[in-house]
Formats: sequence, structure tokens, C-alpha cells
Amino acid sequence: MIETLQDMARRHNASPHLMRLGALFSETVLLEVEGEEFYLSFEKGSLVKIQPGPSKKIPYRFAFSTDRAALDEFWKARPAPGFHDIFGLVKIGRGRITGDILALVKNLRFFKEFMALPRPTEGIKL
Repeated sequence: MIETLQDMARRHNASPHLMRLGALFSETVLLEVEGEEFYLSFEKGSLVKIQPGPSKKIPYRFAFSTDRAALDEFWKARPAPGFHDIFGLVKIGRGRITGDILALVKNLRFFKEFMALPRPTEGIKL
């Protein structure tokens, strides 16, 4: 999982679009996948640090928790219904969002697009 997150960080920091969307976002987010914790620290939209957990000392603004199988489905080019969105995962019982929901909602498009970075985009016709 850490390799995927590092690849996401490289793709994210090379994307002017995502940097613009997250320009006002400077927070730490907890991503929990099957009990494995990762603290993602963003500064003005840039992902500056990925810290593996668990840790009781790292403060975070909000957390997104899911299982690996759901995340793998979420990252497909054309995810199944319910797996297409982080709120879809919550609705079908495969994800959970905790913490400061307002901070998430204020930066929703940024966070959703960041989480979708591993999705393949080549060969998809819209």
C-alpha cells in the first residue's frame, strides 16, 4: 500500500490541476486500509509527507477507512456501482468517514480526485 501512496504522491505533485484544487488545503488526513494506517500530510495542496501508523501522536483532520478489496474495485477504470466514489463506499458499508466532515466537504473535489489517482485513464471513451 505504501508504494501505491508514494506513486499517488508523485502523480499528485506533478498535476497542476490537483495543486490548484488543493491550494487552500493544509491538513493531515488519516487513510486506514484494513487496519493499516497512513497519515497523509498536505501543505497548500502538495502532499509533503506519508507517515505509516499506527500513532496516537499524529493529529489529523478527518479519516477515511476502507478495506483493500473495496479500494482495488474503487481504483478500476470503470468501478462497479457503489465503488465509484468515496461516499458510495460509505453507502454500501465498505467505507467510513470520521473526524471533521466540514474540512472534507470544503475540499471534497480535491480529496476525491486525489483518491482516484490510481485509476487507469488510457483507453476510456467518454
